[in-house]
Amino acid sequence: MSSEKDQQHPLYKSDRNILNNLLVSEPTDYNLAELARLKIRYHGFPGARDIQADLDKVLQTWGLNETSLFARTRQIHAGTPIYRGRANRGETEDWS
Repeated sequence: MSSEKDQQHPLYKSDRNILNNLLVSEPTDYNLAELARLKIRYHGFPGARDIQADLDKVLQTWGLNETSLFARTRQIHAGTPIYRGRANRGETEDWS
């Protein structure tokens, strides 16, 4: 696909900030959940190539692949409400 047809994701700026943090962070439960959430959001998205590449870079840095990431985050979400309480601090859970 040519860059002329690439789209700008409406949450690019906030996602870029999250991803910049992930690039220099450790794989905590919360960070793993955020990485998985962004992988889902940008899967097949026609654009944001830099975000997609950096998501893969974080996976590689943390010694994971997409399958192992999703397996771990399923366990995290099954046992801990990872996003609970964050709305009280002005943080939202945005899966769009």
